[in-house]
Amino acid sequence: MNQITLSILALTGGIFLAMQGGLNAQLGVLLRNPLLASLATFFCSAVFVFLIVVFSIKSIPTLQQLKDVPHYLWFSGAAFSVLGISLYYYTIPKLGISTMISFGLCGQLVFSVIAGHFAWFGLPEEPITYKRIIGIVAMITGILFINNK
Repeated sequence: MNQITLSILALTGGIFLAMQGGLNAQLGVLLRNPLLASLATFFCSAVFVFLIVVFSIKSIPTLQQLKDVPHYLWFSGAAFSVLGISLYYYTIPKLGISTMISFGLCGQLVFSVIAGHFAWFGLPEEPITYKRIIGIVAMITGILFINNK
């Protein structure tokens, strides 16, 4: 895929994440518990992805491939996902969706620049540059504008 198509897909994914955050925060308010909203969301997500996998998978991993996966990779991403998503559902009704998403995106951006610089998680190295620092400063400035009442 070319860079434009990938960028459009990434933008669309961001829109979908903001939509699900707002909808599931509302579910958490109605259930009076953001963790119940997370449970419902992750259960339904598991059902949806299971169906997609069943109808789209071309081959299944071998037993050896499954054994080669480090133990922590089976649960660590899920744990951070539950914590992050539950915090979204908890804070959106209190802060508002634009405030919460702007802070959440800032956290993601700052962490991703640091993680990319040090090539954490076995991902490609992306050194911190002046352009990236200016981007972070611009993001923080934007957050101040978005949240200035």
